Amino acid sequence: MADVAAYAGVGMITVSRVLREPHRVSETLRRIVNDAIRELNYVPNLSARALASTRSGVIGALVPSLTQVVFADVLRGIYDGVDGTELQIQVGNTRYDPLEEERLVGLFLRQKPSAMIVSGINQTAQARRMLEQAGCPVVQIMDLSPDPIDRIIGFSHEDAGRRMTEHLIDQGYTRIAFLSGWMNSRSAGRRGGYQKALEAAGLDRPGLIHSISESSLRHLLDKVNPATGRPMLEFATPALGRELFRRALAADPALDAVFCNNDILALGVLFECLQRGIRVPEDMGIAGFNDLDFMEAAEPSLSSVRTHRYRVGHSAVAAIREQLAGRSPGPRILDVGTEVMTRRSTARATRRT
Repeated sequence: MADVAAYAGVGMITVSRVLREPHRVSETLRRIVNDAIRELNYVPNLSARALASTRSGVIGALVPSLTQVVFADVLRGIYDGVDGTELQIQVGNTRYDPLEEERLVGLFLRQKPSAMIVSGINQTAQARRMLEQAGCPVVQIMDLSPDPIDRIIGFSHEDAGRRMTEHLIDQGYTRIAFLSGWMNSRSAGRRGGYQKALEAAGLDRPGLIHSISESSLRHLLDKVNPATGRPMLEFATPALGRELFRRALAADPALDAVFCNNDILALGVLFECLQRGIRVPEDMGIAGFNDLDFMEAAEPSLSSVRTHRYRVGHSAVAAIREQLAGRSPGPRILDVGTEVMTRRSTARATRRT
């Protein structure tokens, strides 16, 4: 840092501010210092910074997947949230494995992060204890809980599942299946909302819920990525959606609608309907979850539950920045809500009038 200051002809405190608090330095000085940094190939030592300031200036973000668009949107919000600040993001992929999440929590906390962002509420007891004792802001995301570790920003999966199912019932569908890949806690919440809506309408009956079988799950766990040696966990593909839909039809040939745990499965159901000549929405209603871009572009367009993934990530960083600045970060529990996006794939009542 002293070399950069000498090269740029400024004081070390100016260099420090450019690196840590660029908004406090004029554009001209920032340009001079940044030019010196590039010329000298200076890279700040985060470990040394952590020793000097007790924190590294890094926000650790743990997500269960780096391939799903859902979490790509969350990460985009997180990265945009640190723009213009000295904060950096370190990402860890838990692969939906609680023990891997626990390992990464320990690894990240040893590096003295300025804050942690973790997905969901189902941490192991040990991971939760470590996060409770982290000594830095911790934000859980993509779910809700009355007892967060520190703060939580997300939405109710149960409420979203209930409201989408109520929409299907309002459209005149009476035999509605629920299709899910792997039944994790968030999927179970959506299923719970679906079941409550059916029970309230007197439409609940056995044999309507279909998820990936234990044998299929073992098969997926046995598939190893040769590059990493890790299991290839792909619990949501259009092919799986088609398979689960065929299973649902075999169990109940009078089926007239499906609520899919995610949009990828819903797309697979649409493909199977097209192959079988099943009319959508007249003979079969299709709804998904997350409202990815292709849902509106499909033919017919597919109804889905819109989740505000970018906002969740961005809001998590905003709360952290406020807390680090010594200001109020807002409520401990922030419900960003969901929207039921109704499209042609469930417009049965409209079609009949």
